[in-house]
Amino acid sequence: MEILILFLLFYNLLQKVLTSKELISLGKSRLTRMPRRGLILQTRTHWLLLGLALLCSLILFLYLLECAPQTDGNASLPGIIGENYGKEYYQALLQEQEEHYQTRATSLKRQIAQLKQELQEMSEKMRSLQERKNVGANGISYQGNKEQAPSDLLEFLHSQIDKAEVSIGAKLPSEYGVIPFESFTLMKVFQLEMGLTRHPEEKPVRKDKRDELVEVIEAGLEVINNPDEDDEQEDEDGPLGEKLIFNENDFVEGYYRTEKDKGTQYELFFKKADLMEYRHVTLFRPFGPLMKVKSEMIDITRSVINIIVPLAGRTEAFAQFMQNFRDVCIHQDKRIHLTVVYFGKEGLSKVKSILESVASESNFHNYTLVSLNEEFNRGRGLNVGARAWDKGEVLMFFCDVDIYFSAEFLNSCRLNAEPGKKVFYPVVFSLYNPAIVYANLDVPPPVEQQLVHKKDSGFWRDFGFGMTCQYQSDFLTIGGFDMEVKGWGGEDVHLYRKYLHSDLIVIRTPVPGLFHLWHEKRCADELTPEQYRMCIQSKAMNEASHSHLGMLVFREEIETHLHKQAYRTNSEAVG
Repeated sequence: MEILILFLLFYNLLQKVLTSKELISLGKSRLTRMPRRGLILQTRTHWLLLGLALLCSLILFLYLLECAPQTDGNASLPGIIGENYGKEYYQALLQEQEEHYQTRATSLKRQIAQLKQELQEMSEKMRSLQERKNVGANGISYQGNKEQAPSDLLEFLHSQIDKAEVSIGAKLPSEYGVIPFESFTLMKVFQLEMGLTRHPEEKPVRKDKRDELVEVIEAGLEVINNPDEDDEQEDEDGPLGEKLIFNENDFVEGYYRTEKDKGTQYELFFKKADLMEYRHVTLFRPFGPLMKVKSEMIDITRSVINIIVPLAGRTEAFAQFMQNFRDVCIHQDKRIHLTVVYFGKEGLSKVKSILESVASESNFHNYTLVSLNEEFNRGRGLNVGARAWDKGEVLMFFCDVDIYFSAEFLNSCRLNAEPGKKVFYPVVFSLYNPAIVYANLDVPPPVEQQLVHKKDSGFWRDFGFGMTCQYQSDFLTIGGFDMEVKGWGGEDVHLYRKYLHSDLIVIRTPVPGLFHLWHEKRCADELTPEQYRMCIQSKAMNEASHSHLGMLVFREEIETHLHKQAYRTNSEAVG
């Protein structure tokens, strides 16, 4: 638009110049009466000047096109014709455009860096998977060319497994030398080391812990779905004849523990919903790649558990125990024998009546009642109950009358005890006093609703060794309980130490399906100082959580504060 205006102005100026020249020429012609040839010359001059004007306009037009600033799309230059914009305006406009493009460039650089990082992580993951696949020497879970791994590295890794307590038990001086397992499922980890801030049951928050457990389960599936020739498992077909493939939904439970100078051991159990057999995989991470120790199939369909319960009095607790026994053992598991060793005469008829009632209602007759007319001794009762079975090898579960267990725990008992090789010492989750835990309620909820793993509801009884699963042959070989131990406690620890001093592997881990119901404890004066200290310690820890006990200790201070608050509120209302 500006170019057209300039052209018109320039053309009008030329016309005025030409017009003035024509008038002068015309005046001269009238005065001098010039010939016609002068008029022709004037006409040529007029066209020459007009051409010159057009040429200048074209040159000016090209110059403006070359010097005009670049704009986006068809956007015109800012402002209205005729308005004057200073240098500062165009500098600000230029700076704004520059900042816009710098921001865009920074965003693109950030995106490029992020994509590079993701690509690098993916490449490292692929390279790691390829290396694990190639490190497939004897005993490594990822199969590959066994000659690709250096022989000295493989020798070191296998030496770590040989030194760890994986295939044979390590002889330990006391129960304090045991490294307990922590148990886990697909979603939760059950841990002993709680402290004041950690929970007995929690979802792994740290990404490295989640990734570790996911990797271990995937490695276990790789072992099961692609077995070696030396694996102790048979190829099994699905219902339609296809190869049986396990996935993460078939993972039942797992245990892991770390020996800080050797590595981490993993025990994994898988089971198809429509099959009775379990697949057991043992893995070991010797501060390097995961290595397979063994893979086997475990058939527990014919594994009978003899539950041995020593008892004296406490008939109401026994009635509650039998209700749990009926629901879990008779109606669900159906592979259980119950042995009750009763001390004394008082309450014996009541116990017989309870057993007969359950037997008649459920058509259950797999129980034995042994009566001992003597003072209660738990070790003595379990010794008698273990020897009362005379039908060959059997798995025994030493149980107390205030224990609540699930069908899943019974399977864990079968899976983690093996004659001549392993004994199972589960850590029980002990419930606190419901009168304190549920003090805000008029009546505590039913027992089934109290079975939750929370800091304020209970704790892992890691100092208790009374609940254990072991085979009769191992128990007799080890010598059973020490009959010199009298009264409360002590006999369990002595038996536990015997197993630690043997070649048997002790599986010590928290189990979510095993609960110790709260009951009031009484520490007798006849106990030795050590027994009495252990009894008081157990009584204190069994009462309530740290926070609840603190509230009880500062109850008077809290009530005083509440009274002051109420008085202040009333005073302000009256005033």
